[in-house]
Amino acid sequence: MGIACGIVGLPNVGKSTLFNALTSSVQAEAANYPFCTIDPNVGVVNVPDPRLEVLDAMYQTERVVPTTIEFVDIAGLVKGAASGEGLGNQFLSHIREVDAIAHVVRCFEDENVIHVSNHVNPVADIETINTELLLKDVESVEKKIETVQKKARGQDKDAKEELEFLLKLRDFMNEGKTANLFPVDDAQKQFMRTLFLLTDKRVMFIANTDEEGLKSGNKYIDHVKEYAAKQGSLVVPICAKIEAEISQLDTEDRDLFLQDMGMEEPGLHRVIREAYNLLGLITYITAGKKEVRAWTVKRNSTAPQAAGVIHTDFEKGFIRAEVMKYDDLKRLGTEQAVKDAGLYKVEGKEYIVHDGDIMYFRFNV
Repeated sequence: MGIACGIVGLPNVGKSTLFNALTSSVQAEAANYPFCTIDPNVGVVNVPDPRLEVLDAMYQTERVVPTTIEFVDIAGLVKGAASGEGLGNQFLSHIREVDAIAHVVRCFEDENVIHVSNHVNPVADIETINTELLLKDVESVEKKIETVQKKARGQDKDAKEELEFLLKLRDFMNEGKTANLFPVDDAQKQFMRTLFLLTDKRVMFIANTDEEGLKSGNKYIDHVKEYAAKQGSLVVPICAKIEAEISQLDTEDRDLFLQDMGMEEPGLHRVIREAYNLLGLITYITAGKKEVRAWTVKRNSTAPQAAGVIHTDFEKGFIRAEVMKYDDLKRLGTEQAVKDAGLYKVEGKEYIVHDGDIMYFRFNV
């Protein structure tokens, strides 16, 4: 679908270690100095979904195909990036191209790992990056204002409304507030969309901590949670170092390692799922003897739009969708039992797809 989550943060906070663990690769070099990552690394990651294992056993299917999400490892930003410090302009353009942001912040002490500011302060780190993104956004809005002002002088009503919106937005961001916190009504959403602002993207924070912090928490994680709560953002604590180790183990050794650590699953599974949710995505499933497959659609997609993810002909020639809920099928055990219970539905073009729907499409081209 061309939807991606960018991993950002200051240099040496664990972004590339996290990315390597996510993709189980050594694609992104992880080294103890700034600007180790220059070009963004892109990885396509399977979205963990226990429902597929249940359906695999139920249908005795020939293959299982999970859905995926794309992560982009973006090089570390530094203070002054908006004016070109470090490799700022290049990095900022990479952030502009992603749809949501996973912001990695350092929440551990380690004298052997360099911190770009020589001290650990995750909230200050977050604000450093937000400031650089805001400066670039204000620059973008200023340029837009110049363009719209010319139209507004010509008594263009729409231009006058847009100009009023832009001036209020600029003042709001000049107070140090990110664009995603700016209140917009339905009419103004189109104005906002055309700006492609860096701070208008959805954000979650990944608190990269040490083993002790993962088990018991620490003051740094608490500070990030307090900050995120004010922004309406989510915080996922992980230990990127441990996740990197887990990613290199086979299934049996991984299960033993997780058991020893008191973990039910790798922390990265939650990172992936939360990034998927952050991007506004849900999963529907097709299931049968030949294949159980998860498909990605945007939240609030209609049945024909969901069908089009499989093939454009399915959407063009859509007739109806046959739908049952995963929870009903798991509880009752068979498709026939779901039908007997009156829970197997036939839906038309207006049906809104829900996460976990098991769907069959009828179409004619």
